[in-house]
Amino acid sequence: MQDQFKFTTGVLGYPIAFVLLLWIVFWFEIRFHVNLNSHGIYPKRFSGLQGVLFSPFIHSGIKHLYSNTIPLFILSTALFYFYRPIAWKVLIYGILISGFLTWCIGRPSYHIGASGLIYVLVSFTFFKGILAKHFRLIALSLLVIFLYGSMVWYTMPIEEGISWEGHLSGLVTGFVFAVAFRKEIAKPKKYAWEQKDFKEEEDAFLKHFDENGNFVASIENEIEAEGQSNTDVSNTETTLQINYTFKENKE
Repeated sequence: MQDQFKFTTGVLGYPIAFVLLLWIVFWFEIRFHVNLNSHGIYPKRFSGLQGVLFSPFIHSGIKHLYSNTIPLFILSTALFYFYRPIAWKVLIYGILISGFLTWCIGRPSYHIGASGLIYVLVSFTFFKGILAKHFRLIALSLLVIFLYGSMVWYTMPIEEGISWEGHLSGLVTGFVFAVAFRKEIAKPKKYAWEQKDFKEEEDAFLKHFDENGNFVASIENEIEAEGQSNTDVSNTETTLQINYTFKENKE
């Protein structure tokens, strides 16, 4: 568990590189006057499947990109710190599966942006922390729901121009991952008495107590024996000292 919750250069390096790639793509569009929106997800059209790969890197404007940058960086950093062994699985499969679900249920329009992936991370981080029953992961879940809990409203068609289908797909995908990856996370430390094969009558420490929690005679005997041993050593030293003094006087 301690090795899993360990800071490495990748905890910050990978999220920074990913976010930087989004800004590079946006710079490329501005610099060369290219519009990549047509490479987004277009539901129920075979050519629109290319957007499953490309849509997270394409944004309609700087406001759209900026609104995705901060949560994507924060959530992916938390992912690589707390869930390092499965971080890449969540990111790659999250992009593919949420994108494909968007292609299946979306309106006939181009769906672009990294918000679908953000919903994957929010959903996964929240549900995984609750299911894991680990105090650090639960605390992370509560923090995520505090910061991004209001995002759940955008999984419904409440605002024109927002891909609520992509958000809903990300939310569902994250929940599925939280259940599917239940064995590949940190587990709370279990003490000896929490193990299934623990037997109280065989525990060396518990043998010193009776059924009411009181010390039994065995430990008192050990204390007395230890005290007697110390007394014997002291008596032996005294005897040796007397013998040595008597020998000197005799000489």
